[in-house]
This record gives sequence, C-alpha cells and structure tokens, in this order.
Amino acid sequence: MPITVLLVDDEPLVRAGLRAVLTAQPDIEVVGEAADGAAVLPLVRSLRPDLVAMDVRMPLMDGIEATRLVLRTVDPPPKIMVVTTFENDDYVYDALRAGANGFLLKRAAPAEIVRAVRTVAAGDSLLFPAALRGLAAARGNERARAAMERAGLTTREEDVLRLMTRGMSNPEIARSLLLGTETVKSHVSAVLAKLGARDRTQAVIAAYESGFVSPG
Repeated sequence: MPITVLLVDDEPLVRAGLRAVLTAQPDIEVVGEAADGAAVLPLVRSLRPDLVAMDVRMPLMDGIEATRLVLRTVDPPPKIMVVTTFENDDYVYDALRAGANGFLLKRAAPAEIVRAVRTVAAGDSLLFPAALRGLAAARGNERARAAMERAGLTTREEDVLRLMTRGMSNPEIARSLLLGTETVKSHVSAVLAKLGARDRTQAVIAAYESGFVSPG
C-alpha cells in the first residue's frame, strides 16, 4: 500500500511542487490538498491520509492549532510533518511540541522531500534539525529536569534515548548497541511510557529541555 499524503500550504506553488515530487514515487500517493489549517480536520476525517505535510504559517488557522485539533479528535491520527521556510522558527518548534512528528524545509531537494515523507511515515526515526535542538535546550526548565529525574530510566533506556536524539531508527540503534530490533522497540516503548511522551519527537524534546543531552 502506498503512503497517502495530504498537502497543507497556503501557497499553491509549494503544494504543486510537493505534489510533483511525491507523485513521481511509486510508494507515495497525494490524496488531497488544503490551503489553510481550518480545512485540515474535515479532510483528514474523509481521506484518512497516513501523513499530513503541514505548513505552520497560514492565515486562518496555523499549523500548530491544526496539529493540536487533529491529534485531539482523530483516532488514530495521521503522522504530521511540519513544512516551513526557516528551521529555527519558533512556530516549527511549537508545532513539534504540539505533536508533529517531523520536519521539512521548503527548499529541500526532491530526494530529501521523499526521504522525509518515508521517514516520518515509518515512525521509527526522527527528523529534528540542529537549530531545533538549540531551541529546545534554550527552553529548558526545572520542570523538565524534574520530570526526567522522576522517569527513572534504566541505563540501557538512557542509551537508547541518547541515540534517539541523534535521529537513529530502531535498526540503527540495535546495531549500535548490539541488540535485537525487537529489544530496542521494547526499550523505546518503555522510554516513551516513563516520560509520558506521545512519540519519539516528544521524548527527544524532553531530553533536550531537561538537559539530559545538549545540542552539541
């Protein structure tokens, strides 16, 4: 089955460019488009896309609120990939904190766009650029540090979380730690549960905001 994608951007040329790149791939299908975040929820409910490529700055409803709305009302929700012009945009970081699963720059090369869609759709690795790591660390606070301490991660779970912050997939983590992939999946699930994180993005944000890892 192909990865089904909903494109959301108020610029028709951006949508057209993404559509051209993605529909050229045999494993990706663009099932719909929207020009504003306000149109996202009804389209997600009717089309049931695997992934929403979501602009963050739109006139009526921005991508942050649209992301929150979809995650709050659709079960199971699609993966949401933030699409924006600037990687150090606070809007992008807020969208990731709201539950978006990954990140793509509008100026990305076609091969990068395709890789990003496949990566976010797979859900076992993470797109979290260096600029956003810095934003996460800058927003660190005592609450985040206390939550990390309360989580009580085991040494192995800490190892797995560190590699998650590097954007490694489960198979890559397994090779790095000389573990089986299923064992890594179990550790990732435990990390998410202990941190109260919805997904890998939330866990990585917690790791940077708490100071568990640093942007460098």
